[in-house]
Amino acid sequence: MKLRHRMSDVGARLSDLWSRRWVKGLAILAAIGLLVAGGGWWFISRDLPSVEQLRTYEPPLPTNVRAIDGSPVYSYARERRVELSFAEYPPLLIRAFLAAEDKTFFEHHGVDFPGLAGAVVDYVSKMGSGQRARGGSTITQQVAKNLLIGNEYSPTRKIKEAILAWRIEDTLTKPQILELYLNQIFLGRNAYGVEAASHAYFDKELHELNLSQMAYIAILPKGPANYDPFRDTERALERRNWALGEMEQNGFITAAQRAEAQAQPIGAILQRVPKFERVGGYFVEEVRRELIAKFGETARDGPYSVYSGGLWVRTSMDRRVQEAAAEALRDGLLRYDRGRGFSGPLKKVEIDGDRWQVALLSSNITLDYADWRPAIVISRDSNEARIGFADGKEGTLPRSAAQMPLRGKGTPAFGTLTPGDIIAVSPSGSQFALRSVPKISGGFVVQEPQTGRILAMQGGFDASLQSFNRATQAMRQPGSTIKPIVYAAALEHGMTPASIIVDGPFCVDQGARLGQKCFRNFGNSRGAGPHTMRWGIEQSRNLMTVRTAAQTGMANVVRLMKNMQIGDYQPYLSYALGAGETTVTKMVNAYGVLANQGRWHDPTLIDYVQNRRGQVIWPENWRPCDRCNMRDWDGKAMPRPATRGRQVLDAMSAYQMVHITEGVIERGTATILRDLKRPIFGKTGTNTGPKDVWFIGGTPQMVAGVYIGYDSPVNLGSYAQGGTLAAPIFKQWATKAYEGMDVLPFRAPAGIRMVRIDRASGRPVFGTFPTSNDPKPAVIWEAFKPQAEARRAPRRPAAAQPTATATAAAKRRTSDSDFLQREGGIY
Repeated sequence: MKLRHRMSDVGARLSDLWSRRWVKGLAILAAIGLLVAGGGWWFISRDLPSVEQLRTYEPPLPTNVRAIDGSPVYSYARERRVELSFAEYPPLLIRAFLAAEDKTFFEHHGVDFPGLAGAVVDYVSKMGSGQRARGGSTITQQVAKNLLIGNEYSPTRKIKEAILAWRIEDTLTKPQILELYLNQIFLGRNAYGVEAASHAYFDKELHELNLSQMAYIAILPKGPANYDPFRDTERALERRNWALGEMEQNGFITAAQRAEAQAQPIGAILQRVPKFERVGGYFVEEVRRELIAKFGETARDGPYSVYSGGLWVRTSMDRRVQEAAAEALRDGLLRYDRGRGFSGPLKKVEIDGDRWQVALLSSNITLDYADWRPAIVISRDSNEARIGFADGKEGTLPRSAAQMPLRGKGTPAFGTLTPGDIIAVSPSGSQFALRSVPKISGGFVVQEPQTGRILAMQGGFDASLQSFNRATQAMRQPGSTIKPIVYAAALEHGMTPASIIVDGPFCVDQGARLGQKCFRNFGNSRGAGPHTMRWGIEQSRNLMTVRTAAQTGMANVVRLMKNMQIGDYQPYLSYALGAGETTVTKMVNAYGVLANQGRWHDPTLIDYVQNRRGQVIWPENWRPCDRCNMRDWDGKAMPRPATRGRQVLDAMSAYQMVHITEGVIERGTATILRDLKRPIFGKTGTNTGPKDVWFIGGTPQMVAGVYIGYDSPVNLGSYAQGGTLAAPIFKQWATKAYEGMDVLPFRAPAGIRMVRIDRASGRPVFGTFPTSNDPKPAVIWEAFKPQAEARRAPRRPAAAQPTATATAAAKRRTSDSDFLQREGGIY
């Protein structure tokens, strides 16, 4: 009863209060305020992105490049990031971030209201001052900002952050939110995520960090530039020690752990050691160009972009073959350049006070030849120069070790060095000696002829010094290396390896305006008269080549060059001598067609591309080869992939040309390769000047090509020839590249007939001849097409009666035929 009276009394008082006008006004204002707040909330939140996309969020990841055996080679990235799962993060690291960024992360629902209120008050107090207010954002709010709404500086953004953070907490678990945060947060040095930061600052895996280092990384989200370990060391130490103190206060570590960690230096490195051994700089750059052309550069270009798509790229680079090619080309360039003097500093930079190391690192110059190192000249006096290296160490370059003359001037190089010069040096006792990067350059390409896969590519001395890739971009005249293609066209149009061609004067009438043009042999040597096609190729006779091209028809010759994608030339005889421009990659691929029995393959650098989930996305028709692994073999015949490519040259013509150009190594212009002791075909080349020298050739397993010359073509000297400069480079490469590989002969296609002929006259020879190791035998085996060989067989007069001599000759021919079949002479 008393309670009923009390409730009635309260109701009467409320009724009396409500009857007053000012109370009604406050209620109306409160209602209006709630409506305005609700409307503002709706207005701000109506265009916010959906948090559902965070469930499938994929952070930008680098593209990883691997060699033919699957070993890591390179990585393309603008944001260095390694994606980890929540379980892979050390618990102590998570506690360090919670202590530094969000102590109550596991207690709030996305928004720390006291912290948010403090941030708003701080923002209002600093309005107009130009100072930036403190954040006050939780980890969930930072995820919302970084992944969904951006970094706009305004109170509206804070409200958006709060709304989205609330929604994120309804959508994702706490570990999922932390995983997103730790994978994508920017921590300086182009490192996104804590794993990338661990490598960038300490060159360690995340699990290898100690407590002090974890605490340092945890302070970086507030502003990596503010806590640079070298420029702002004291500030960085103070903030790190604060984070360690917070960890102790929150019970994450003990006082002893905190004290031990605070006593340690930061211990950061100035520059991270490259993850991969430097190999194939030109190769991986060419791969990058192809990937960008196919998939684009950034996320705006599609989900599989090179710099954010997280691609896994399997290339055809064979590291051993690539390293041998790079070394051989560099050694060859240095051999030619030796004695020509100092080519000058690699680069000149400004040194800001004593910050020479930063200037050197900013130049991005690296050297991976022998024991050469890039160094920066810090100072120089009359006797020695003080030089510095990328690792921060210093050394001495004495005057006596830099006495080579400056190229073109004769002044000793030492006197021309100035602070800020970046030079190449190598160790010399306890000091260093000056080295000169050659001005001459070149290109080297190695290809697998059966598939077109490029196994190695070197486009100059060093990709960090010369980005221009001479293997694919330099258009050069191939000189005599084009001749096998010319003669291959002749074989297609009725000639044989034993066809007689006159090595003599050959002139053509170019019309009234241009007059007559007369061709000549290399070195202006006179013609040697009638000889076989084989001899003309082995001795690289220009007059025989243009005569052959004229007889075959230049239209037919340039058509074959076009089909082999060497170049699209007009039917002028000068193109038969290599006047048309092409690249070493195209020439190597054309020789690969010869070695592959006339079948063309596109030259390729990339075997296949996988997305971040391991699915092959290119080539589009890629299929795994079932039962191709030995562990899956069921004892039946192994599956064979479908034959790709197209036939651009008759298989027998291709083999004939390979067989002929084996003679270039045995008896011709490339005898320096004879002691490699394996079947090799090839051709040297020396163009007009000579401005470039070439060699292209190889075995059934690998075909390689090399040229050297100046980027702005100048005369190399009268002694420069393909056989004296280019072939030795090939030999150095082949000595290492073929080590341990089977010695295989070139296989003749069906239909080829091997016939013994007189090497000089080209006529069939019958009888028994002893085996000889003479590289220039009088009788050789020659490859003929069936119809061509049959036309050369001697005929017996029909009306004549066989004499004793004729009968003996007939028996001898029969035994020769049996011998050919018995010894595998008919294929």
